[in-house]
Amino acid sequence: QVRLVESGGGLVQPGGSLRLSCAASGIIFSFYSMGWYRQAPGMQRELVAAVTSGGRTNYADSVKGRFTISRDTAKNTVYLQMNSLKPEDTAVYSCTARSDYNENGYWGQGTQVTVSS
Repeated sequence: QVRLVESGGGLVQPGGSLRLSCAASGIIFSFYSMGWYRQAPGMQRELVAAVTSGGRTNYADSVKGRFTISRDTAKNTVYLQMNSLKPEDTAVYSCTARSDYNENGYWGQGTQVTVSS
């Protein structure tokens, strides 16, 4: 059974930081590209950041320079370090895994991030 379990969300003041974690099980982690999406109320879901199995990263323009995605193959975990948070970063953040070899893809349940004073 494939599971992606996010953690690390919460309430933070503008300018603060959070680190999200996504622990994967049931997949060969090194065969998957990993990503973080977010969805705010009334908005479409958007890709925030992604990292390939080879370590190549890409980011949404809105988070470049503030967010960093990384992966730890030994722990089967992908991280999203979020700095200089803004109220517009408020959303449910979800982790995804996409196979590099077939059409398999998986989603986590999401974690709420709220940026507010």
